[in-house]
Amino acid sequence: MTPDARARLHNSFAAQTMMQTLGAELTEVKEGLIRIAAPILPGSRQQQGFGHAGLTFSIGDSAAGFAALTLLPLDQEVVTAEIKINLLAPARGDRLIATGRVVKPGRRLSVVTSEVHAEAESKLTLIAILQGTMVPVPA
Repeated sequence: MTPDARARLHNSFAAQTMMQTLGAELTEVKEGLIRIAAPILPGSRQQQGFGHAGLTFSIGDSAAGFAALTLLPLDQEVVTAEIKINLLAPARGDRLIATGRVVKPGRRLSVVTSEVHAEAESKLTLIAILQGTMVPVPA
């Protein structure tokens, strides 16, 4: 990945105020793969004390979208056309880690997926799987 491509990803991520609100950060950037981690903050919990599904969905969607972006020209961004989530377990722990991957890249559509794990005392539990479609748009 070129320095310009890497800078574009970091700049685009920094411009997402939602990720800032959630305390999320990019922890791994590779072609076709992005990892985002976010703490389970008091303001992102549901009524039973687990991480809210909105937190899980937000970082899962962003990880999948940024994975698609890693394979696009520098003059393009992506938007989510559709994405589905399967919630598998409660988000128990200190933070969530979303790993986004490109299943099939394309000029008009990219099929993506992400897995979200909850981390508690260094143990990872798969809590959600997302699959969706990203659409390239002009930057």
